[in-house]
Amino acid sequence: MDQSVRIGIDVGGTFTDFVMVDEARGLIFTGKRLTTPGDPSVAIIEGTERLLREAGTAIGDVDSIVHGTTLVTNTVIERKGARVGLITTRGFRDSLEMGSEIRYDLYDLFLERPEPLAPRYLRLEVDERIDAGGAVLRPLDPAAVRAAGEALLREGVEAIAVCFLHSYRNDAHERLAREVLAELAPGLPVCISSEVAPEIREFERGSTTVANAYVLPLMRDYLARLETRLRAMGLDGTLYVMLSGGGITTIRAAQQFPIRIIESGPAAGAMGASFYSRLIGADHLISFDMGGTTAKMCLIDEGRPEHAHEFEAARVRRFRKGSGLPLKVPVIDLIEIGAGGGSLARVDPMGLLKVGPESAGSQPGPVCYARGGTEPAVTDADLLLGYLSPEYFLGGEMKLDLDAVRAAMETRVARPLGLDVTAAAAGIHSIVNENMAAATRMYIAEKGRDPRRYTMIAFGGAGPVHAYGLAKLLKLRRIVCPLGAGVMSALGFLVAPSAIDFVRSYVARLEGIDWDHLNRLFDEMEAEGRRLLADAGVTDVAIRRHADMRYVGQGFEIGVALPAGRLGPESVAAVRDEFLATYERLFDRRIAEVPIEALTWRLGAAGPTPDIRLHFAGAQTGEGTARKGTREVYFPETGYVACPVYSRYALAEGAELRGPAVIEERESTVVVGADARVTVDRYLNLVIDIDAPGDMVDAREEAYADHR
Repeated sequence: MDQSVRIGIDVGGTFTDFVMVDEARGLIFTGKRLTTPGDPSVAIIEGTERLLREAGTAIGDVDSIVHGTTLVTNTVIERKGARVGLITTRGFRDSLEMGSEIRYDLYDLFLERPEPLAPRYLRLEVDERIDAGGAVLRPLDPAAVRAAGEALLREGVEAIAVCFLHSYRNDAHERLAREVLAELAPGLPVCISSEVAPEIREFERGSTTVANAYVLPLMRDYLARLETRLRAMGLDGTLYVMLSGGGITTIRAAQQFPIRIIESGPAAGAMGASFYSRLIGADHLISFDMGGTTAKMCLIDEGRPEHAHEFEAARVRRFRKGSGLPLKVPVIDLIEIGAGGGSLARVDPMGLLKVGPESAGSQPGPVCYARGGTEPAVTDADLLLGYLSPEYFLGGEMKLDLDAVRAAMETRVARPLGLDVTAAAAGIHSIVNENMAAATRMYIAEKGRDPRRYTMIAFGGAGPVHAYGLAKLLKLRRIVCPLGAGVMSALGFLVAPSAIDFVRSYVARLEGIDWDHLNRLFDEMEAEGRRLLADAGVTDVAIRRHADMRYVGQGFEIGVALPAGRLGPESVAAVRDEFLATYERLFDRRIAEVPIEALTWRLGAAGPTPDIRLHFAGAQTGEGTARKGTREVYFPETGYVACPVYSRYALAEGAELRGPAVIEERESTVVVGADARVTVDRYLNLVIDIDAPGDMVDAREEAYADHR
């Protein structure tokens, strides 16, 4: 993907972000626009037109557009997908509702589980049976499939999922069922589990296949409509889509397997953080992406984010693992917290202040947007505390209504709590920071990592506003805020390689592996990966292989890297050693005498990582006066102080500041207290160092005295 002009577009719950890289001119252009939830393509087209106009670039000069969206996630959460039916093996009709034996809350007698996307009356059975080794025990009767299909069509289904027992080992019956259904109802989407998620475990495979069918009609039409509108604008380049695992795929593949882009937006932010990790040589980063609706945290080690192979969507209990719909899709391993600029504050029946996870989104948005919002949000609190300028939001394009915020804060929060407006706003800001800190602590602890080894990279529209407070709660000492932090997720689309992941389940003990069969599986996956990447114009392909392995008798697996080249009996020792080393690194123990088995084999194919120059258009860095003035800004230690406000674009490499300070740019604002020192590095990142507790008192007193 060696193009000269590329655009990244990230559709979030509140804002749609745009970044254009013009390699010929060595410039990066950015933009931000309120999302149009009724039809996200409206904001995309309008924002793209403006971006091109400001850059002086014709749409015909654009080589590619990379897109990411929350539409799949929202469709599943809001239950606005297709009417989907399921055809499955006789006796397995209720596996979607039975789920697994794990209860996400052991002591809740009224435990609520997520409703399956395919209700029971739309789940039908047919006679067929394949055993765990792939042998046919009972052939599939095409007439039974046709009868089931006719029954589902009479119920008005808009898509059908097919999931037969052990089809990951032998997909012949599922392919036959698809042929029968295609003849019965040409054009009706039919998803088979052996293509969507060819992995062991019936419940998860069926859940993923049904979810793919559930969102397929909507995403197929949305992506087709978006492509048509871009073509009508004059786009001759290619439209790509970000995968949840951080790779880039074609629009055709995204239309066929839309469930694989369910986390495309958050993945882009992690890929952007990985790019900066390599750029600045920071081996251990906490990626903190706080937008209008959610905050996302991800650990970046050695320039790479962690990956997972399962994701939960639409959790009944937002932070309870096991309370959502399990999906077997490759994802970047991160956490999402219902904490964004639009997160709503309320006083609960117990008289306690709560913030989120409900969000004002873009319509009506926070009260300060003056678009009909009546309930105070985090952005409203940040405005009252002086962190945001009512005159310079989005570079001055969007005026914020401070008087309306005061009135809403008084009525909805301050008065019910018996507080003044400032205390109410400070409480909202503090609670959202504490919520994010608590979730991050748990996330880091589960990974067995020491947070003191990490630097935080903060981005998203609200991330730099809250990074300082969050870092102090996590006892982190350094924060990096990139230039253009408010749209960095969109930049992540443009620094991610074209990539695709494949998986096949084949269960065997190490000593009993059929190596010819395994090598055939890898050959098939590699050939398919190279073919798909060739369709995206990529010929330089890197291959990586892993296996999901465990001790015999265990219920869960760990990912183990495999050696390159053909595998055979001579590979057993190397694979065993890698498993033992990986297991010891994760669990601090090595059990050499217990037999080991592999369940699932994975192959990733990726093109080269794009390289870009960080030179943002319009950032007249170092020119003009950096200090814009002062305004009253609230800090917990002192209350309101006259705080200097700086222009981000006038701070050149080597510039140094002492907190307290507010540093404004078009899409985001950085806020730091008196115990912070800010420097600008060679890439124009703001590097914020927070004094250790012993150094803090004198610096704070001196700095606040200077600014009073």
